[in-house]
Amino acid sequence: MPEFLTAEILARAQFAFTVAFHIVFPAFTIGLASYLAVLEGMWLKTGDKAYLATYRYWIKIFAIAFGMGVVSGIVMSYQFGTNWAVFSDKAGPVIGPLLGYEVLSAFFLEAGFLGIMLFGMEKVGRKLHYFATLMVAFGTLFSAFWILSVNSWMQTPSGYAINDVGQFVATDWWQVVFNPSFPYRLVHMVLAAYLTTAFVVGGVGAWHLLRDKKNRPARIMFSMALWMATVVAPLQIFAGDMHGLNTLEHQPRKVAAMEGLYDTTSGAPLVLFGLPNDQTEEVDYALEIPNVASLILTHEWNGTVRGLKEWPKEDRPPVAIVFWAFRIMVALGFLMAALGLWSLVVRIRGRLYDTILLKRAAVALAPAGFVAVLAGWVVTEVGRQPYTVYNLLRTSESLSPIAAPAVATSLAVFAVVYFVVFGAGTLYILRLMAHTPRVDEHGLKEGRPMRAAGTTPVAAYEESDINEGGYND
Repeated sequence: MPEFLTAEILARAQFAFTVAFHIVFPAFTIGLASYLAVLEGMWLKTGDKAYLATYRYWIKIFAIAFGMGVVSGIVMSYQFGTNWAVFSDKAGPVIGPLLGYEVLSAFFLEAGFLGIMLFGMEKVGRKLHYFATLMVAFGTLFSAFWILSVNSWMQTPSGYAINDVGQFVATDWWQVVFNPSFPYRLVHMVLAAYLTTAFVVGGVGAWHLLRDKKNRPARIMFSMALWMATVVAPLQIFAGDMHGLNTLEHQPRKVAAMEGLYDTTSGAPLVLFGLPNDQTEEVDYALEIPNVASLILTHEWNGTVRGLKEWPKEDRPPVAIVFWAFRIMVALGFLMAALGLWSLVVRIRGRLYDTILLKRAAVALAPAGFVAVLAGWVVTEVGRQPYTVYNLLRTSESLSPIAAPAVATSLAVFAVVYFVVFGAGTLYILRLMAHTPRVDEHGLKEGRPMRAAGTTPVAAYEESDINEGGYND
């Protein structure tokens, strides 16, 4: 085995591999659960069966993605014991309870109501079923709350003390949970999840509209997704800016790596492209815009931004990885915002469903949210190196006493199993997405039902229609 493939490098690669597979599923299901709640609410409010058909279409996909997210998440927890036992011992008194709260409150909430949401439509009253859908949506958000709290504490630890045996122990749980970077990370991640879902839904809707521009469920998907992109993408850019300012305050090394800035500079330029060179401590072939990095990071034209040379090389993160991951994330964010703005223009002109180029662009950007989430995760985690708990516990000190060949073997097994299992699941999801959504697929008729005087939209359905495609009380 090559000398550079140490147990630490392999353990980091294994965790990165499993997290990369896992994170895309919660990023999708957080937004999709909320989307399903909106669809069901719209159906109950308007009685338009196209919303119900769209709900039925996406709930199948949600169920599979949720299941794969659960399975891939369980695997990660075992690595804390197998590969990162020292980290678990030292940080466990703080992060262990937070992970326990996530399971006991958020995951149990999701799992408890998931069965009703998936299988109870014709077995419980519509109010109870809608309540179950809302609880699943809330559970996914609450789960993100706890997981982001754990990760944020590792980035900006607070509310802790170190006991006689070198363990972190909580002295103030409010400070632990609501640590300095947590609010920014939570908002940034939730918005990222909503954008990820919006672009998948919009891409699927556009795909079907390119074949039949009058398909009603596809129109609902396309229109709602682009409204989300129009509103949320600019909010995400603003949230990202606020998050960047917080990171500059608490993790300046990470920001220096993101900007490819080696020298402390007043009026630091924004490097659009270049090749960070750790040997010469310069960015080769840099394409720069003068002063813009200082303007963005300090909100001052000649603001001072600290460079990587202020820290020893052994305390710096891998610059090239962080530098390029950050640019991928930002570029995709602006592309998504541009698509949202474009859709708003054509919507105002009354040509939302007629602009073929917009539909093709939506299809092309359907996976953009996943890529941006992965790139953002790389910036966050690789930018924290060489620490697991920032400035307090180094990664090299967090490792289990385990041999490199053992980690390499388990990594190889993970790779084979993951690509087979999750590859098959993803392929099945894509096949479901390729299936054309139809209002009449479950016995649902096109259009809005007639309302009788004094009845609700749902009550105005014909009894046969309710039994076939709606709720039974």
